[in-house]
Amino acid sequence: MPPKKDPDASVSVPCFYGAELRFKREVAGMTLEQLAEGSFRGISFLSQIERGERRMPMDLARHVDERLGTDGFFQRRCEDAAKARRVGIAEYFADVAEMERLARTIEDWAPMFVPGLLQTKAYAAAITRSAMPRASDVEVEEIVNARLGRARLFAGESPPKLWAVLDESVIRRRVLPPAGMAELLSHMTEVVRSTRSIVQIVPETDATHPFMMGMTRIMTFFDAPPLVYTEGLHSSQLIDYPALVMAYRESYDLVRAAALPPEASLAMIEAVAEEYRNEAEQQHRPELRAVAQEQLQQRDRR
Repeated sequence: MPPKKDPDASVSVPCFYGAELRFKREVAGMTLEQLAEGSFRGISFLSQIERGERRMPMDLARHVDERLGTDGFFQRRCEDAAKARRVGIAEYFADVAEMERLARTIEDWAPMFVPGLLQTKAYAAAITRSAMPRASDVEVEEIVNARLGRARLFAGESPPKLWAVLDESVIRRRVLPPAGMAELLSHMTEVVRSTRSIVQIVPETDATHPFMMGMTRIMTFFDAPPLVYTEGLHSSQLIDYPALVMAYRESYDLVRAAALPPEASLAMIEAVAEEYRNEAEQQHRPELRAVAQEQLQQRDRR
């Protein structure tokens, strides 16, 4: 396990906030365990805040100010640290967006949509617009840019190892016109191959499987316990209780076992992308569209 590093307060507001928490705690002569005592939070939670990986909730800020005698400092700065993460990122996803940059592994289960790290701009915009029909163009653009920006983690010195399992319906759901869907699936395979990531597809022919529920992510870290993140439409849950994390881990392993092998999955994605490309070409060439319609009519007559 690599040695823990002092937080670099110059990186961001959350990192400054975390470095100040660590400084005040050490000046007071307290360990993380002593500071956590009497709160509803664990030692690992406080440690992640000190490293700038998680935001401090208001209830913990009050507790810290009381224990360290910091005259409301952390309560006053709590919202500033949260806002620093919030541009284009949903509040309930802010912690996960910070932590994924520091993860050792990221394992996604995606039953409905392509995971954010594999999306194209057009796909991200379409998904955002469908979920937020009243959002302004500026708001949608902020969300899309933030989502695409997260993929920069693959360019880091020690990028996380990504393993994503998708339901087959995800690549067949026509969120975009055929050309856009072809671009999305080609982008997915390019990212997977260039980053040595792994993607598997659970075929639609599998009527049931061990993980029939919403989007789930498991993250492991070099110097912190693993976490599970689950997401609904407008809310989420971050789970660090070891027994529950293990239960999610077992379910993920089962759905991974039910999926197609990685190379067969990539072959399916590439084949569906080719279907979309052919359809897009037919839409732009009337003579091909007429031939396709004639073939369909002949098949129906048979």
